[in-house]
Amino acid sequence: MDPALLRERERFKQRALAQPVVEKRPAPSSSSSSSKKKKSRPDHGGSSGSKSGETGNGINYKNLPGSSGYKFGVLAKIVNHMKTRHQKGDTHPLALDEILDETKQLDIGIKQKQWLTTEALLNNPKIDVVDGKYAFKPKYNLKDKKALLRLLDRHDQQGLGGILQDDVEEGLPNAAKAMKVIGDQILFITRPDKKKILFYNDKSCNFSVDEEFQKLWRSVPVDSIDEEKIEEYLKRQGISSMQDTGPRRLAPMRNRRANAQRKKKFKTHNDHLAGVLKDYTSLSAKEVGGK
Repeated sequence: MDPALLRERERFKQRALAQPVVEKRPAPSSSSSSSKKKKSRPDHGGSSGSKSGETGNGINYKNLPGSSGYKFGVLAKIVNHMKTRHQKGDTHPLALDEILDETKQLDIGIKQKQWLTTEALLNNPKIDVVDGKYAFKPKYNLKDKKALLRLLDRHDQQGLGGILQDDVEEGLPNAAKAMKVIGDQILFITRPDKKKILFYNDKSCNFSVDEEFQKLWRSVPVDSIDEEKIEEYLKRQGISSMQDTGPRRLAPMRNRRANAQRKKKFKTHNDHLAGVLKDYTSLSAKEVGGK
């Protein structure tokens, strides 16, 4: 072979070895990439299990006997049961074992029972302890419809306003039947939040007002007027009914030291020499010195 061609071939190899070459790899398929991502993610029970309180085995940790959610769930069942039986007329107290029997919670442990008797039931505002037993404690403990009327009448006389219907139903056994019987002696007012307020219907205050006076009363806007402006307006109209309604202004205090010196009296200790001694406190210093 021609030696010139051989030298050219060697130079070509050297140039090829000196120039870097990037190899283009084939793109991975979608199925293989998704399988790799699934393998790389560890399974910790899933997001849905963490929100519902369940582990990967389907066990809800909130319902475990040692958790706080379990303890407060037991307490909530007890309070709701005591409230329901009180509303039905069963107001006598029960022991803890009797309550657990009625609520079907006899499988709770010793620690939970100890927590109920030493902390939870003692500090609950809706549970009252009577001789070691437990009873429901409503806001208003009403025995019958007469007690409800007395309570509403007392609130009306003292200006305390009305009573929530929920509080009445909580403390009065068979409240719906009692309110139906004395319906004409109670006024029901519905608040914007749909809750009803009970007021005593004092029939002695029921009187008719002439429609002309009602229109005059409703035509006077007083939303943006304070008490001082109302008082000034009444004074201009010659009405002085609001003079003594505001706080009284105290008179300026005088000099206490001058008053004390003026009212000061000297006590004499030598009473047995009353006919001999003379009192010079009313004389001035010059008069005493002259004498």
